[in-house]
Amino acid sequence: MEKFDGPDGMLDHENEELRERVSALEKKVHQNEDEMLCLKSALADALRRIASLESGRTAGLTNNVLPSKPFKPQPRRVSSAPVSAADSRSKRAGSVEQAFVTRDTAPPQKRAPTPTPKAPPSPSPTSLKKWSSLSSAEFQGGNLQMSRSFQSVTCLTDKTRATDRKAMAHRRKETTFNKEEGYLRMYLRGRPVTLYAPTLEEYDLAKKEDQPPQSLKLEWVYGYRGRDCRSNVHLLPTGETVYFVAGVVVLYNVEEQIQRHYLGHTDDVKCLAVHPDKITIATGQVAGHDNKKSSRPKSAQHGKGDPSTAPDHLPHVRVWNSVSLQTLHILGLGGDFDRAVCSIGFSKADGGQLLCAVDEGNEHTLSVWEWQKGEKGHKITETKSSTEPVVASEFHPLDANTIITCGKNQITFWTLEGGTLGKKLGLFEKHEKPKFVLCLAIADNGDVFTGDSNGNIFIWPRGTNKISKALTGVHEGGIFSLLFTKDGHLLSGGGKDRRIVQWDATGLTQTGEVEIPEHYGAVRTLTQGKGNMIVVGSTRNVILQGTLELNFNPIVQGHVDELWGLAVHPNQHQFLTCAYDKKVFLWDALSHSAVWSKELEVPAHCACFHPDAQVVAIGTQTAKWLVLDLTSREPVYSHTDGNEQIECAEYSPDGKYLALGSRDNHIYVYSVDEEGKKYSRVGKCQGHSSFVTHLDWSADSQYIQSNSGDYELLFWNASSCKQITASSSMRDVQWATSYCTISFNTCGIWPEGADGTDVNGSSRAHKADLLASADDYGKVNLYRYPSTHIEAGHRAYGGHSSHVTAVRFLHDDSRLLSTGGKDAGILQWEIL
Repeated sequence: MEKFDGPDGMLDHENEELRERVSALEKKVHQNEDEMLCLKSALADALRRIASLESGRTAGLTNNVLPSKPFKPQPRRVSSAPVSAADSRSKRAGSVEQAFVTRDTAPPQKRAPTPTPKAPPSPSPTSLKKWSSLSSAEFQGGNLQMSRSFQSVTCLTDKTRATDRKAMAHRRKETTFNKEEGYLRMYLRGRPVTLYAPTLEEYDLAKKEDQPPQSLKLEWVYGYRGRDCRSNVHLLPTGETVYFVAGVVVLYNVEEQIQRHYLGHTDDVKCLAVHPDKITIATGQVAGHDNKKSSRPKSAQHGKGDPSTAPDHLPHVRVWNSVSLQTLHILGLGGDFDRAVCSIGFSKADGGQLLCAVDEGNEHTLSVWEWQKGEKGHKITETKSSTEPVVASEFHPLDANTIITCGKNQITFWTLEGGTLGKKLGLFEKHEKPKFVLCLAIADNGDVFTGDSNGNIFIWPRGTNKISKALTGVHEGGIFSLLFTKDGHLLSGGGKDRRIVQWDATGLTQTGEVEIPEHYGAVRTLTQGKGNMIVVGSTRNVILQGTLELNFNPIVQGHVDELWGLAVHPNQHQFLTCAYDKKVFLWDALSHSAVWSKELEVPAHCACFHPDAQVVAIGTQTAKWLVLDLTSREPVYSHTDGNEQIECAEYSPDGKYLALGSRDNHIYVYSVDEEGKKYSRVGKCQGHSSFVTHLDWSADSQYIQSNSGDYELLFWNASSCKQITASSSMRDVQWATSYCTISFNTCGIWPEGADGTDVNGSSRAHKADLLASADDYGKVNLYRYPSTHIEAGHRAYGGHSSHVTAVRFLHDDSRLLSTGGKDAGILQWEIL
């Protein structure tokens, strides 16, 4: 049974969304920890001084003013608790939030991988006994209760707090360059990071780097969103199949193997409707990515203002022309929708003058629009639809003022009269009421057909809200799609049983059926293709094409779960992806197709090709890593290191070593023999105090540089696995790649005041003239290389709706590839 099949799957999806909201709130709480630390320190300092004053120790005070004692932040302990698989599915959920950590300019010293908390300093006569119980704290000198003194210090603490906050903000944002020592000091979430410039580097901190002369053009999109959306695949008169993934609407001509892309959206596209003229298209999206990231500093927007306040980051509907790809109207920029637009539909009886839309707010508001009035359309009316989820909405093709919606525990018939909507609930009477009415289709005579979670098809005659006929139990599990074909048949698509059943539309007798192979997933949507062809969208994010008499073949494939692993072939136009759905795909960038795919036993997180291109190493969420033979696709070696996720893996340029960065803070190094099929443990690099995020090999395969979750840049001798503590000695080393986001040559990809999680990955072109970064706001960014100045000039490109997890250049730098996290999309960019 598929992850999203049936009502249980839908409930799981609702629970997942709820968990995501809770996770977002928790993240905001963590982001306030630094300020709370500052406030506690200021308050404690004020209380200490008041205690001193009350106990008679006021000799040093003049004019009854307390002396100002500078705030000295203490290093925060790094948590090394294991991260569960569920936690690691969220973006860098275990990232260490180390703020206000002070470091001198000397190279970082080797630290234990799992630090233990230090005992608190012995309290002085005027110090607090315990940080964790401020509400009941006493001072030893004055025996002063906090409850007695709180009001008397309010004014003082407010002033101290404001001063400390300004000072801390200044320290966080200030980037400096020490000319004598030749190092740059930047700040990530308040933590200073020291980066040594090459010896001959003439560095001017005030210099502004220009944008690169090259640009990107979206060439191809791999993937489709079918797992949790429906009615989102349609055939246009141009021969193009229109569907969406992430924030891109794709128009794909299968015969000519050409894609066009509508890129007007700012986040996940959730629904799609085609106008009766078959040219105009409407698509609805969720709340914009930056709107969800309201905590992002304005400086992170690279001087363009905070887009979280921009109207196009609100949930809205875009109406656009499928020929010119020009946006015609944008509905809902006034905050008319809540969370997301989940279902839309054009009217049919009047030629498509109206559009209905349902959002994902608590009351699932149904609104009706005259979409052609002005650039923003005109909302005729809206009404609360239901407190339960609504999965489909459609205008009746014969009754101009009738709208039908369906969802959990409901089917509703709406009548638009005089600018208001009248409501009639469907009556199931003697029939068992299903938990979900999952889909609907309307026959030529106006009768409404519905499919539900019990596998039933109910017929509701035109103009009534009662059932006239029922086909019960025709599918095992839910029916997710109904389609009236051009030849007069009714098709029903099952979720659990994966069957497509053909019915005679008049007598409602079964005339044929076919079962979709299990690895393609269950049926999510059915639509009419060319001739008698049927196009199927599945829960495994696959689009298939075929007939009941012939096999269904995939025309679009993609990942289903969060996607992090991306590796490029060393000498061909191919690349490999792996994700939490346990799937591994080898793609061809020229034919835009999957060469092969394989399902692993465990979720995968990272991958890398051996330089000889005979094998590929894959790191998983379970600490296991394996090596696949690219010809046979079978594992030739596997091993487990530690008990946490393998975050990154890279072969040395000469192919003699493999380095694996783990979430347990260690880097495991192996020697490689027999063309990548034999591995021997060299050692373990220990020194990071948080999980390893990225690593690079030196061009001569002697050294490794690595980043960690607490924003460290450390260096290692590969053959001995010893840390090189003299960072300045590594300033002139040539690195084979630039996957480490924190380094001197990549520091320009960081916005001023970044919190350390703004950038997820980077990659340098093989010609060493371009640098690409994957950020946390759905953008792929292109810079000149090296990029050595904070907030360097760059070109930013949207398309991903989730955090972009990785970017890689093909071996000849002709194209750039990017992967989205939870959108599971792969975008292929042509470099112009």
